[in-house]
Amino acid sequence: MSLANVLVCAQAGSSLVLLGDPQQLEQPQKGSHPEGSDISALAHLLSNRKTIDEAQGLFLSETWRLHPAICRFTSELFYEGRLASHGGLERQNIEAPAPFSGAGLWFVPVSHEGNQSYSIEEVSRVGAIVEYLSQPGTALIDHNGDRWSLTPHDILIVAPYNDQVSRIRERLPSARVGTVDKFQGQEAAVVIYSMTTSSPDDAPRGMEFLYNLNRFNVATSRARCTCIVVGSPRLLSPECRTPWQMELANALCRYAEMSETVGFGSES
Repeated sequence: MSLANVLVCAQAGSSLVLLGDPQQLEQPQKGSHPEGSDISALAHLLSNRKTIDEAQGLFLSETWRLHPAICRFTSELFYEGRLASHGGLERQNIEAPAPFSGAGLWFVPVSHEGNQSYSIEEVSRVGAIVEYLSQPGTALIDHNGDRWSLTPHDILIVAPYNDQVSRIRERLPSARVGTVDKFQGQEAAVVIYSMTTSSPDDAPRGMEFLYNLNRFNVATSRARCTCIVVGSPRLLSPECRTPWQMELANALCRYAEMSETVGFGSES
């Protein structure tokens, strides 16, 4: 909620509690606003910090979703190292043939050229990964240690652009597929994030949209135990022109450092 709306609402009570996560996507805005007026009240309160100071409020430091192997990345990049997994979440894992067995982060490089809002190469690779994980005998171990068959409902496929979402849906009609914005607040045992664009220069709406920190946080933190990022290797070496662009690129590059790189399938 923007600062202006909060100030109006504040007149209706004797006290005000702001609850939210400014490191995730903001409420969609329509129309044009003066610079700064659309920033949330919590973002104003945090200034340039990622988490709230103890003197100002309460930081909820425990996630009830993320396996510790995923939480370490999310906590380091987006929550100043203050986020930890609730006890028992370390039991969550996928029983599947290598390479996607266990829990944690994977990066699947797919080389392609000139792709902007869709990538047929990544559609093919995502389809192959889903089919691979859908083999008979593949199972999900939950936080209680109970074993369940892994179903299509347990796999969430995310892409930054509607064009890519439509093409993945054509390839996998029964899959849960959508944009990052659509899936904010949802979760699944496995998340596959198709970065789509061939290079930073090809990115529709610029590098700032594709590498947006809040968007990358939301996409990767939907996963309970397995996160698989599928993307062009060229995205890991952008020509950054400002310190802000360097910070944006750092999230994806750090993900690649902390994840296991898997050459799954053949290059198209």
